[in-house]
Amino acid sequence: MTTNEPAPDDMPLCCSMYDVAVVGGGIVGLASARELILRHPTLSFILLEKEKDLAIHQSGHNSGVIHSGIYYTPGSLKARLCGKGATMAYEYLDKKGLPYKRCGKLIVAVEREEIPRLKALYERGQKNNVRDLTMIDAKGIREREPYCRGLMALDSPYTGIVDWRLVSLAYGKDFQEAGGTVVTEYEASDMAMVKESPAGITDGMKYPIAIRDSKGTEVRCRYVLTCGGLYSDRLAQISGCSPDPRIVPFRGDYLVLKPEKHYLVRGNIYPVPDPRFPFLGVHFTPRMDGSVWLGPNAVLAFKREGYKLYDFDARDFGDALSFRGLQKLVMNNLVYGVGEMYRGVFIGAQVKILKKFIPELSLSDVLRGPAGVRAQALDRDGNLVDDFVFDVGVGDVGSRVLHVRNAPSPAATSSLAIAEMVADEVERRFSL
Repeated sequence: MTTNEPAPDDMPLCCSMYDVAVVGGGIVGLASARELILRHPTLSFILLEKEKDLAIHQSGHNSGVIHSGIYYTPGSLKARLCGKGATMAYEYLDKKGLPYKRCGKLIVAVEREEIPRLKALYERGQKNNVRDLTMIDAKGIREREPYCRGLMALDSPYTGIVDWRLVSLAYGKDFQEAGGTVVTEYEASDMAMVKESPAGITDGMKYPIAIRDSKGTEVRCRYVLTCGGLYSDRLAQISGCSPDPRIVPFRGDYLVLKPEKHYLVRGNIYPVPDPRFPFLGVHFTPRMDGSVWLGPNAVLAFKREGYKLYDFDARDFGDALSFRGLQKLVMNNLVYGVGEMYRGVFIGAQVKILKKFIPELSLSDVLRGPAGVRAQALDRDGNLVDDFVFDVGVGDVGSRVLHVRNAPSPAATSSLAIAEMVADEVERRFSL
């Protein structure tokens, strides 16, 4: 457990009292905590994280792309947040001197039937005011990516790459420097209204919510904001919320290019999305450390934080398989799902798809790489929940707890804009 500032009067954590507790130390929780304390510097804030370190799950296991907002429905919240968030991210990175590369992205059509979808995507990007977005031909593709082959492509030079965990930690540092307290290795297992003050404390009932962990430690607060990522549904249920939408974990396995083949890729190379399938498809992504990731696929993870093929948790697996929404999603995408599983086991099948974009690529050029787990929110009809979901608890607790149930991709790119929205929602619901 680590803390930045002592509790009032140097009280032990078992009776610490704060105005606002933020549960979840990923990029959305950290950005939201930062935004709230900057708006309300006279209030006391604590951030609780169940892991030993901050931002080690989705915030530390992602492709590291700064998205420009091409894909999203014009006028939608995702589109607005991504566009604003990308601008805010670049400004923040410059202000803090954090490293990034604006290496651009090509969305490449390799088949003629993809060209109408590519043109529609261009129109969508124009409506979303994506900066400097252009349509280029095969010659233009070769000029930007000499080893890539395609018929047409969208060129998005505003797209970049960054280490989002490094950015998350910078948000945390801002929060602490503003007076916020960070506590790690604190897994919230219960939230409840209390009926009396801690012994020896006269004004304890000003902080009527108790957040307890599995060790029996207790933090008191006036209000709670949860940003639980892969556990957002379970955190919401603690305060009496519905279990839906349910979080179903999907693991994405990456391949990596061998160092001697890094020359094959300059920037991000993406496929044209196929609307028949629920996920984007494999792509080429350069990293800040100089490596190049290829992928990912998308398969059901047997554990919510299971980054290896054989990681397994009985509760996580049982919850997923028994959920009607997942059953419907699987049946509606059976062939696609089987193909994703096959390509995850037999990487030659994955390379075969990647060769459509870079024909020079061969199986001997790649190695198995890292994996990430995506917190995919599903409704009971098997639909991917593609927008933000806020929820409150029931009874007296409900008036003081706000849950961010779903913060869909590209949450990292949009994190500062999301934080403004979350802070607005907190201020609307609570009397800070």
